[in-house]
Amino acid sequence: MNRRILLGSLAAFIGLPSASFGQGSLGLKDIIRQGELIVGKTDPGTVLRLDGQPLAVSRNGAFALGFAYDRKEPSILDILYTDGVMERRDITPAIREYEIQRISGLPESFVTPPAGVLDRIKGESAAIRQARERVTDASWFADGFEWPVSGIVSSLFGSQRILNGEPRAPHLAVDIAAPIGTPIRAAAPGVVSLTGDLYFDGLFTIVDHGQGVSTCYAHQDRILVNPGDAIDRGQMIGEVGKTGRVTGPNLHWGLNWFQVGLDPSLATSAPRPPKAG
Repeated sequence: MNRRILLGSLAAFIGLPSASFGQGSLGLKDIIRQGELIVGKTDPGTVLRLDGQPLAVSRNGAFALGFAYDRKEPSILDILYTDGVMERRDITPAIREYEIQRISGLPESFVTPPAGVLDRIKGESAAIRQARERVTDASWFADGFEWPVSGIVSSLFGSQRILNGEPRAPHLAVDIAAPIGTPIRAAAPGVVSLTGDLYFDGLFTIVDHGQGVSTCYAHQDRILVNPGDAIDRGQMIGEVGKTGRVTGPNLHWGLNWFQVGLDPSLATSAPRPPKAG
C-alpha cells in the first residue's frame, strides 16, 4: 500500500494525503523475498527511512536494503522526495521455503568448538561485524553480481543445518564445491575491507560494495588481496581451499546488507550452477 503526503518538513513526516503532488520517483521491485538483496533507484537528494532508520542513498540515487531469511513482519519505507512530498510504502517480504541439510559423522570439534578457542572466535566475530558496518557512498552493488567460482553448489542459502543430529543455525551463504586452487573472482567491484585466517572460515576475505553491501569468501587456499585494495569485477582475489572448519574444498560465498545475511544466488544475472546430488 502506498500513501503520498505533502510535508512541511522532514521532521514532521506527517501531513494530508494527496495524489496530485510530487514529481519524485522510486524504482523498487513489487515482490521482495526473504533473504534477497533489493537494489532501488530514486532521484539524488531523496531521503529514505526504513522502519524509522535512515537508509543511505548514493549520489547517483542508488540504494540497497534486504530482509533476513526468516523475516515475516512488514516494514515501512518512508520516502521524502526533493519537492517536499512523502510517500510511504508498506513492505512485507514474500516467504520462502528452505532445505533441511543433515550432516553426520563430523568430528565433535566441528559441532562444538573447544573452550580454548572461544575467545578467538569472539574476537573474529567482532572483526567481521565491524567490517560489515562500513558505509560508503559507492554503488558498485547496483550492477549486480557474478558467480565467483565455477563448480557444484553443495549447500544452498537458508538450509537448516542438523549436525550429528543437533539442530544448528541456518546456512546463510552458498557453498560451491571446486578443486583446491580453483580461481576465486570478485563478484562485483569493491574495496577489500577484511582478510584473515579465522577459526571457522579459514582464509577469509570481505569485499565492500557500497552502502553496507558486502560479499565474503571463506575456506580459501590462498588470499591474493589485502585490506584497502580496490578490485574490479572478475578480478582473481583468491583460490579455493579447505581451510577452517570444512569437510572438503569449497568456497563459502556470502552476501550481506550490514549484519543481515542474504542469498547471493538471488543477486546474480547468471543461472545457479548445478547442485550436488
